[in-house]
Amino acid sequence: MQLFYNADISLKTKQITFDKIESRHIVRVLRKKENNILKITNGKGFLFDAKIVIASDKKCLAEIINFKEKQKPWNYYLHIAIAPTKNNDRIEWFLEKATEIGIDEISPIICQNSERRIIKLERFEKIIQSAMKQSLKFTLPKLNKPIKLSQFINQEFDGKVCIAHCEEGKDKNLIKSVLKPSEKITILIGPEGDFSSEEIKKCLEKDFTPISLGESRLRTETAGLVAVNIVSFINQ
Repeated sequence: MQLFYNADISLKTKQITFDKIESRHIVRVLRKKENNILKITNGKGFLFDAKIVIASDKKCLAEIINFKEKQKPWNYYLHIAIAPTKNNDRIEWFLEKATEIGIDEISPIICQNSERRIIKLERFEKIIQSAMKQSLKFTLPKLNKPIKLSQFINQEFDGKVCIAHCEEGKDKNLIKSVLKPSEKITILIGPEGDFSSEEIKKCLEKDFTPISLGESRLRTETAGLVAVNIVSFINQ
């Protein structure tokens, strides 16, 4: 199934007009014609059937003929707060794969050891949208604006909050022994140089649960994906 995304579609929408880029893709690349049916999601858990009424590569127009609600295929809520990597490709890889597996919310966090402090949210959003469509999911993960770790941990959290760090000499439990199915959970993943001792101390003072992702020392994006995968596995 070829899935399209349009955030502006609501249950009251009657017609949808595609922009020039998508119109060209639909008509020229996919060779869709009038009366062909397109599958579209608004990223809010709905799938729409739309019949093409004008098959123009400059302005394709479709009429909404049906919709259905699509439940999330997972019964937990996962929020990963992760430090953007110096190599942008690595954090983009995380965004793509985490969306494919199943994630609800992503927060880029700026830490003391962060080597990248500026990100392009628009590009991140496009990567997440593309991964949602490719993996045939109908709920778009929420992408938050970058925030300093010191500000992030001062929020009110609903559910379990954890910090995955590598500092030796600190008591940590394996992530699988901490989590339970169907939970709402927030997991902090630090930068390439890990969280600083001061940051770890402040998180523990805020009652963040210290966790380990295993014996191996992982790259930031790998650690993030391991956390996403373990949460998914525990809930199966």
